[in-house]
Amino acid sequence: MERSGTPPRRSPPSQRQPSPPTPEATRRLEESRLRAKALQRDAEKQQPSSDIQPANAAGKKRPYTSISRTDVPATSRDARAAQSKDGASDSLRPISKKFSKYVDYNFSAMTDTKGGFLSMEDDPWNKSMSTGEAGKPAGEQKPAHMTQAEWERMQLIKKLQRSKSGPYAPPLSILTDEKAQTRCRECQSIDIDFLWEEVFGCAVCNACKQKYPEKYSLLTKTECKEDYLLTDPELKDPELLPHLSKPNPHKSHWHDMMLFLRYQVEDYAFNHKWGSPEALDAEFERREADKKRRKEAKFKEKLLDLKRKTRTEAFRRNNARAAAGDGDGSAPGRATKFGDAIGGNGKHVHEWGRTVENADGVTVKTCLTCNMEVEELEL
Repeated sequence: MERSGTPPRRSPPSQRQPSPPTPEATRRLEESRLRAKALQRDAEKQQPSSDIQPANAAGKKRPYTSISRTDVPATSRDARAAQSKDGASDSLRPISKKFSKYVDYNFSAMTDTKGGFLSMEDDPWNKSMSTGEAGKPAGEQKPAHMTQAEWERMQLIKKLQRSKSGPYAPPLSILTDEKAQTRCRECQSIDIDFLWEEVFGCAVCNACKQKYPEKYSLLTKTECKEDYLLTDPELKDPELLPHLSKPNPHKSHWHDMMLFLRYQVEDYAFNHKWGSPEALDAEFERREADKKRRKEAKFKEKLLDLKRKTRTEAFRRNNARAAAGDGDGSAPGRATKFGDAIGGNGKHVHEWGRTVENADGVTVKTCLTCNMEVEELEL
């Protein structure tokens, strides 16, 4: 039987280029395209909120209305499209377009509801929410009717008023009489620091404060106690030593930092409390020596206690070694106690010798084993 061979490959048909469309066909295609675009524009005008995008919107940003819902049902829990009761749009939306790139809502316009708990706004006369004075809240809070920008501006104004700086600085009173003008105690300048004049009663300008730091630098409460040996009652007396209060730089919730003027502290310490700088140095050296002496006494007491514990431990180890044997194969002895004979032979019993009279004329008797002497009175 002969095997059928592979049929020969057919030659590909000749590739002919399609003939160009006639002018009549080209005109009909263009009319159809324009008619379709007109119908699409009419459909977009009738449905402006439709999600269908025009054909020429490729590469452009979609409008906000195409990705948001305006007909939100009343039972919706989606807070992003929430509306108020009167039908107005939510005021939490960002006002600035640049601001909306980073956040979704304007949190400065939100009201803190305290999570449903009672606050000072609900019950301002509640003593449990105050700091001791009736009606005084524990902390100043932003009112609900004030925006964050207005609140920050009000806080800045209060800070400038407290520090008497900026537009709230007192006038220089150049037009008044020269004798009534307040001048710097160093350079006789009228441009003084009014905050220091009010707190410390010291009229000095900013230039002199920088020029004479040995007199007008500020000392903390700790420096006054360690360097000038002042006590807390003296530092807390504003009539004796006035101080400037500032927020604590380490922790904001700690007590305010108390700052004292150096020349006032030195004047009180040298002239009133200790008498002279030499007396202050002598008191400081005496306290340091006393501190060193107490430290050494404490160290010696601990060392003596350690020695007592060491002797006790050594005695216990010796007893345990005697109870277990000396390691030479002998039978282990029993654990000894205070007063037992050396060697573990049982409790020591004195063997008194004959009573004799010593050089002092006292009759004594001596143990023949341990040489212990006791006085004996003969009647």
